[in-house]
Amino acid sequence: MTETATAARLDAAFADAGVTGWLHAVDIDSGAQTGTGADQPVCTASVHKVCVLVTLHELAAAGTLDLTEQVECPPAGRTPGPTGLAAMLDPVRLSLRDAAFLMMSVSDNTAADLLLRRVGRDAVNRTTARLGLTRTRMACGFGEMLATMREDAGPAGARALADPHVIARLRALDPARTNRGTPRDMTRLLGALWRDETCPPEYGAAMRRIMGLQVWPHRLASGFPFDDVHVAGKTGTLPTLRNEVGVVEYPDGGRYAVAVFTRTANPAATLPAADAVIGTAARIAVDALRAP
Repeated sequence: MTETATAARLDAAFADAGVTGWLHAVDIDSGAQTGTGADQPVCTASVHKVCVLVTLHELAAAGTLDLTEQVECPPAGRTPGPTGLAAMLDPVRLSLRDAAFLMMSVSDNTAADLLLRRVGRDAVNRTTARLGLTRTRMACGFGEMLATMREDAGPAGARALADPHVIARLRALDPARTNRGTPRDMTRLLGALWRDETCPPEYGAAMRRIMGLQVWPHRLASGFPFDDVHVAGKTGTLPTLRNEVGVVEYPDGGRYAVAVFTRTANPAATLPAADAVIGTAARIAVDALRAP
């Protein structure tokens, strides 16, 4: 199948699911690639936690910090979120690497901001720049991003997020004013991580392990329902946005980095078709890369 034909199939799949989608997929070893809208600026949402993860391990490899370093997380001041430390009620003490596990496996916002305070936003941006992610930028922490949503929603609070006029003014959904990247930048990052170009191999292995422990099966992984195919990824979700980036590994050694970003006009929090098309589109792209 030609790259044009693959792009047409991807666009049709996105349209059938009622979303606008952008995707890039690349064979990590051969460099063969495919996609649609690969250079479209997108809001990364929690996908940007991969950049925090890589920065953390780069600093550990450089001796700037110790991954076993213990940090305190009191209940007061935690970044809101439905998972992990964000949902807990009592004081917690844990290591940086365990906070990284929570950040990636259940997308814990509190753990992410705890790590971001330790490494610094500037360090995250230096890491992405060094790796050639020229259109990727961390503009704010995760708590800051959520704070802009509360401000932009106004006094009606979360209920206002069902209003298309409110959605349209959210800074968190504007790539020019929030954490951003492109599908191609994200697959470049994943390829570097899987080829051990970001850190020495032992740190790369630790990051790949953590990404393989993500608990959400309803997006990227849904396209590869096979016991012998391994999917490691990171989701990102905001009102009208559903994203996931990850690596699909086949038993024959094939490794494929995939980045899928979607947006829908429907502000509903539960849209199974919008979630599932991420896996469907990823499968179309990977099958195209694997075709003889």
